[in-house]
Amino acid sequence: MKLARYGRPGKEKPGLIDRDGKLRDLSAVIPDIGPEQLSDKVLAKLARLDHTKLPLARGTPRWGVPIAQVGKFIGIGLNYSDHAAEAGMPLPKEPIVFMKATTSLSGANDPVMLPKGSKKSDWEVELGVVIGTMARSVPEKDALSHVVGYCVVNDVSEREFQLERGPQWDKGKGCDTFGPVGPWLVTRDEVPNPQRLDLWLDLNGKRMQTGNTRTMVFSVAKIVSYVSRFMTLMPGDIIATGTPPGVGMGMKPPRFLKRGDVLSLGISGLGEQQQIVVAYKAD
Repeated sequence: MKLARYGRPGKEKPGLIDRDGKLRDLSAVIPDIGPEQLSDKVLAKLARLDHTKLPLARGTPRWGVPIAQVGKFIGIGLNYSDHAAEAGMPLPKEPIVFMKATTSLSGANDPVMLPKGSKKSDWEVELGVVIGTMARSVPEKDALSHVVGYCVVNDVSEREFQLERGPQWDKGKGCDTFGPVGPWLVTRDEVPNPQRLDLWLDLNGKRMQTGNTRTMVFSVAKIVSYVSRFMTLMPGDIIATGTPPGVGMGMKPPRFLKRGDVLSLGISGLGEQQQIVVAYKAD
């Protein structure tokens, strides 16, 4: 299934994409799509519904983050060998783990806002992994059973904040709007092998990133198992699993985001995003 949340920020409704690609309203069936709705029991209930009898969503609503009440937004760095090479960094011996603030979460097509003082904001198309059941020190062979599904993530990153202002990456990863997710969550039954997915990203209509998850240094199963050793993963947590080559800092000369740029990105079977880059605006 493809599950979505749609509507104005803070007023999103739960929805489902039917076989014809139409958005159906689930609000009469479940109150939202959050940690409590990601269990196998609830998903089985939704699968048994006659989706053609669900009401159609009106108009062309905004896509919200497909999971409500995300507890942790976790990133994995340098997880594609060719991306590590373009960044001039050695391949990691263990997964590099960092956190993206949950306040960075935004809808798939919401604007990306350059943070105050930004000089080197960059793009990163990534496979997002959504946890469905609690995972604590799980073995790799069982890790994927704790995954409810997958989604597209743009791990927007401010490189000066990330790499030039201290050893921690989090400052360059957690800015407002730096975590577009969606447009929907695709349940794991529709993604039998997460290591065979094509990824791409265009900037202003020009292809920048092309990759496939088969070239990951650490597989999805390895990542979930590894991270669960250091923190308990809970339903609704999102892990962004790294990006293929083609980011702005790897270009010669580097190319960073500016106001008016348009980002288009997607992953095979998981949908597409589009964001326009806007200048910083204080509340």
